[in-house]
Amino acid sequence: QGQFTLLRDSRTDGSFLVHHFLSFYLRAGCKVCFVALLQSFSHYSIVAQKLGVSLAAAKERGQLVFLEGLKSCLDLLFGEGEQPGEPNPLQFLRLCSPDTSFMFSSGSSCDLRALFDFVQASLAPGDGDSWKGPVLLLDDLSVLLSLGAAPVAVLDFIHYCRVSVCCQLKGNIVVLVHSNEDSEDEENELVVNSLCHHSDLILWAEGLATGFCKDVHGQIKIIKRLSLRQAAEQDLVQIYQYKIQDRNVTFFARGLSSAVL
Repeated sequence: QGQFTLLRDSRTDGSFLVHHFLSFYLRAGCKVCFVALLQSFSHYSIVAQKLGVSLAAAKERGQLVFLEGLKSCLDLLFGEGEQPGEPNPLQFLRLCSPDTSFMFSSGSSCDLRALFDFVQASLAPGDGDSWKGPVLLLDDLSVLLSLGAAPVAVLDFIHYCRVSVCCQLKGNIVVLVHSNEDSEDEENELVVNSLCHHSDLILWAEGLATGFCKDVHGQIKIIKRLSLRQAAEQDLVQIYQYKIQDRNVTFFARGLSSAVL
């Protein structure tokens, strides 16, 4: 409880980790708020069915609150309008011009406050709730930067979510962010490095330096931030290689793939 998990990918697609955590927490009976900024609901639903989970059923019983970022953006850009008393969580797109700097703590209307309010309302405990714990899942944070959000606004949003979900509600947060150490996108790398310093667990999926291999799709670095809890401790780092299959992912030690053996 109260853990912040960062999913980081470089030179590969780490979305298989998002699908894992989504199905894992739903099967565990947790209340999940899924902020999906990258794909549609049907995409996640199809993958979840392969993993034995029905997202539609989870939504109907109130276990899953799903924000379809693509649809919300279209509603704003093409003037579909908002429901009375229900502001669009991504309304910063309409309120801010591309060159406007907005910060969560500045009190300006051009911030991510509406998105935070949506998360807070979605995971607020209600009467008769029997869910084991709240979970915020975000795929992926880099999209907010691409939509024009300032790095400080994004980091403030994550900070407030950690205080609300992890500290107050004793829940968990899982966030995916793209990273490329050779990229010139300084804003994205600033957000990634800041999140790494505050994460309890980092799952870093990387593409192979040698290129494509049909038997090894990449390697994953598991970093348990022991130093975050105790200053005298060193972080525990484990590295595995993996192969993504239709319904699961196979992990193995480096050099022990079928291509080698």
